[in-house]
Amino acid sequence: MKKEGKKMSRAKKSKKSKGKSKGVKSLVIILVLVSLIAGGLLAYKAFFENNEEMNGVISLGEDEGKKDEVVEIKTFNGKDRPIAVMIDNHKDAWPHAGLNKAYAVYEIIVEGGETRIMAMFKGVDVDKIGPVRSSRHYFLDYALENDAIYVHYGWSPQAESDIKTYKVNNINGISESSKDFVRIKEKASPHNVLTSTANIKKMAEAKKYRTTSNEESVLRYSPSEIELESELLVNKVTIPFSKLHTTSYEYNAETNKYTRYARGIKQIDFVTKEAITAKNLIITFAENYKLQDPENKDRQGLRNTGKKEGYYITNGKAIKITCEKNSKTEKTIYKDLEGNEIKVNDGNTFFSICPLDAKVAFE
Repeated sequence: MKKEGKKMSRAKKSKKSKGKSKGVKSLVIILVLVSLIAGGLLAYKAFFENNEEMNGVISLGEDEGKKDEVVEIKTFNGKDRPIAVMIDNHKDAWPHAGLNKAYAVYEIIVEGGETRIMAMFKGVDVDKIGPVRSSRHYFLDYALENDAIYVHYGWSPQAESDIKTYKVNNINGISESSKDFVRIKEKASPHNVLTSTANIKKMAEAKKYRTTSNEESVLRYSPSEIELESELLVNKVTIPFSKLHTTSYEYNAETNKYTRYARGIKQIDFVTKEAITAKNLIITFAENYKLQDPENKDRQGLRNTGKKEGYYITNGKAIKITCEKNSKTEKTIYKDLEGNEIKVNDGNTFFSICPLDAKVAFE
């Protein structure tokens, strides 16, 4: 009987030991699972945080009530259709009105060694724009690629022809009310016509032009600040369009913008008296030539299709680029020398489309 009792006691101890062993194993398995889950959550969080910039998200912190915010490009945003306005750049037209509110400004040579400007506006209200001047046909190339309503005050014979051929939604100030295109007393004619975005929109609606656009921007804007990896420093750039006219830009390291000069004179806004500035500069080269003009006014043509060379300048540095435009209506594509489409800083851009022999200088 004593032996049987001892056997039973050993059996009970064995069962208890096995039970404890099973409990330990279960606890280990649970701890392993908890560790794996916690590790997975930490890995996911790290991956998400490291890819916030790629996903266009800025983290606002972990405080209660705060949420992540998607970065939006400010320069080219919304559904408003762009407006392109021809601007006089004769010295008697200075100072200009409204250029600082344009998302893009194109400068190209015209007759007599002068240049003319086309300012692009989108989703902004501008009370005074100008002085508005007549159309030249090659500016249409850039109005069309921006899907813009084209505004001018008169036109050259070829511009009139191209506007009709390409069915450009245009507003010719000569044919409109003097209340919408106002001559101011501070300047002499023909350098004194101003208009506004409100007047342009009203005239566009009366002509039943489309006033919204789903077209993407010509340039690819970056939500984060771009610092070019380049040894080409640009504190000043000088662009001689002709013997008569030179445009230059000087870098301000405090604002990270370039101040515009024309023929050595600092350019300011007619209304605000503030300096005209640019965040981005794009310089390209294209052949200009004299047209067979029956009016003998030395009007110019421009061969801007195909592949051209140039520079992209921002934040005090420049890189060499190419630009490709396949037709009058297609968008220009700007690439670096490795063939990648460039991204530009979120801000306004001044384009200088120079003669092939222009001796652009950097300082």
